Order: sequence, then structure tokens, then C-alpha cells
Amino acid sequence: MESLLVSTTVVAFAEIGDKTQLLAFLLAARFRKPVPIVAGILCATLINHGLAGALGVWITSMTNPEVLRWVLGLSFLAMAVWTLLPDEIEEDETRAAGRIGVFGATLVTFFLAEMGDKTQLATVAMAAHYAIALPVVIGTTLGMLIADVPAVFLGDRFAARIRMRLVHTIAAGIFTVMGLLVLLRLDTAF
Repeated sequence: MESLLVSTTVVAFAEIGDKTQLLAFLLAARFRKPVPIVAGILCATLINHGLAGALGVWITSMTNPEVLRWVLGLSFLAMAVWTLLPDEIEEDETRAAGRIGVFGATLVTFFLAEMGDKTQLATVAMAAHYAIALPVVIGTTLGMLIADVPAVFLGDRFAARIRMRLVHTIAAGIFTVMGLLVLLRLDTAF
């Protein structure tokens, strides 16, 4: 249960202002069809984070626990710094919709935009930390939906009211605490 709650919380905060949330805003504004957009986000996230979770568990099984502790701790600290950097969306990430429809465009663009993104890497790290993928993937997917579904339905009005710097600072703080707990071997606290 802990892995689910931590994964949900971390990704929900990390996703606010992330390029995939910006993509959700853009797709919602462009197509004005929230149901296929949300379905595309859900499917893309399940596939992407499912692969990331499996990779995290595999890493755990293949790595010395002491090395894994340092890699995970430093990864969480790196994600804390990365979370403080603003994201931008690239225009070519949104051009696919003309041929494959709103659901297909959302599925493809979200999957590709999430490759190597901080929330995907957080999924790998948390799955490696907890050595179990399913609750982490469910949690990270819920976190993505918590951040992205309001973006789809409320659009720019919602974005204008969020203090992004505060949200990014909270997410960076969570990643920092996780990294320090792992490095100081106090990670049984979460």
C-alpha cells in the first residue's frame, strides 16, 4: 500500500507543469474531445509505466543491494533537481492527430513524450526501490491522471491558477527526502 501511495503522490506533484501535462492542455484545446484524450493518456501511461516498472524490478534483481542503494538515492536527488527545471513541449509531439484520430494521437504522443521523462524515470526508481512493479505502476498512473485529467477538462483556466513553482518545489522536496532516506539507509520510513 505504501508503494502505491508514495508513487501516486510523487508523480501527481512531479507531473504538474511537466511537458505531458502541457501536452494534455494542448490536445484539449486543439480537439475539444476530453474522453478520447483521457483514454489515450491512460493507455499510454499504463504501457509506458508498465515497461518502466518491469525495468525497475529487473534492475533490483540484477544489482548488488549496496550499489542499488547509491544509484537509487542519487537518482531521486537528480529527479529533485530536474523537477525544478521548467518543461516545454515540442510542436512535433502533437502533429500525429490528422491521420490517427484524437485517441491515437494522444496515445502515441503521450507515450513518446513520456519516454525518458522524469515521471517515467521515477517509476523505474520506485519499482526498483520497492522491488515490485504493480502497485508502483498503478500509483504512477493514478498520479498522472490526477494531474492530467483536470488539465484536459479545465484547460488554461486551471493552469493559470496553479503556482507551478510551489508545486515543483514540493515535488523536488519529496524526491530529495526519498533520496536522502535511501542514502542514509532510513528508507524503511516510507
